[in-house]
Amino acid sequence: MVKTSPSRAWLVVCAATGLNFLTGILYIWSILSSALITELHWSSKEASLPYTVATISFVIFMIFFGRLQDTKGPRFTATFSAVLMGVGLILSGLVLSPLQMVITFGIIAGAGIGTGSISTMPPAVKWFPPERKGQITGIVVAGVGMSSVFFAPLASALLKSVGISMTFVYCGIGVLLAGLFFASQLHNPPAGHRPVGNSQTQQTAASGTFAKDMNSKEMLKTRDFYKLWLMLAFSSSAGLMIIGHAANIARIQVNWEGGFLLVVLLAIFNTLGRFLGGAVSDKIGRINTLRIIFSIQAINMLLFGRFGTIALLALGVALAGINYGAIFSVYPAITVDLYGIKNVGGNYGILFTAYGAGGFIGPMAAAAVFDTIGSYDAAYLIACLLLVVSVAVTFTFKSRQERENLLAAQEAGTK
Repeated sequence: MVKTSPSRAWLVVCAATGLNFLTGILYIWSILSSALITELHWSSKEASLPYTVATISFVIFMIFFGRLQDTKGPRFTATFSAVLMGVGLILSGLVLSPLQMVITFGIIAGAGIGTGSISTMPPAVKWFPPERKGQITGIVVAGVGMSSVFFAPLASALLKSVGISMTFVYCGIGVLLAGLFFASQLHNPPAGHRPVGNSQTQQTAASGTFAKDMNSKEMLKTRDFYKLWLMLAFSSSAGLMIIGHAANIARIQVNWEGGFLLVVLLAIFNTLGRFLGGAVSDKIGRINTLRIIFSIQAINMLLFGRFGTIALLALGVALAGINYGAIFSVYPAITVDLYGIKNVGGNYGILFTAYGAGGFIGPMAAAAVFDTIGSYDAAYLIACLLLVVSVAVTFTFKSRQERENLLAAQEAGTK
């Protein structure tokens, strides 16, 4: 066994969190699209198209580069990510047509964002013992949550001083340089590595045991994958619905034009949820944590239409943000729990396609309901129902003891 310095492991965590921070630039598109409409006189539909394509490219490249990350290593794919994000943003500042920006931002930058997202969690978690998987994934994915708190005011200041084109260029240069630095610090532990603080156990404190390493084909043959996929699609839709409509909800529900502040509030609690979700799941188990998250979010959605003051609406948004953020630290950890750590990049990339489905279900359902009846009440009830289904699905997973007994039987059968 090779014992490595704890500082080296934490350097990888910091680099992974930093690269995730850069990928969060996707979530300030509403600020950039508004400038495209006012400065370049694009239509709302034209200004939305690059973002829509970026979310599709994001998921597709997560799958492809997730597998490549497992074979070539995180530094290789993270470097690609930095180049694609930086170049895509810079080129976006040099083009003037919606179709060109679909290519530069939607495809190129979107591919970089997806590649960066899947290059961060696998190397970070490999440096630490099993019982800290949730904590480490929580720290790493919190970078995305913190991102909009930084990029939103930066983009607003740049737009006022240099305009939309140079805002893209300056952000692209910054993302490229910072991304290359973070990529250079990402690497897997050496062969025979002994995780810091580990007692060589193969069992977690609350989450059960490491399963044998499965590749994507083997994972897709398991029932648990489809249950996890369904829960992720349904649960993420509620958070994405609030993210996509927060400003309009504030205007319609409490007659307040300060809805952009709710977006900032949601980002802060989204970050907090990412920190807490993984750490809590290390203590009480992944499925137990997901059950609590879905239950609280279901109650929140059920009551959301009754939040008739700014204070109550802020409370609802904060709860939506913290629960939405928490699932993104639990899911990478449970992927390792069930399918092993060797192919986690490719496996999680496939599982994350559920997020794309959630991105369609939540915002589109809310838009359709609002266009039909002029309020979001029915959309909240739909989100509540989907979360109740997710809670029910959590009861179909094997308990920790059942998983341990099954693994013991499998090991006995091979002797």
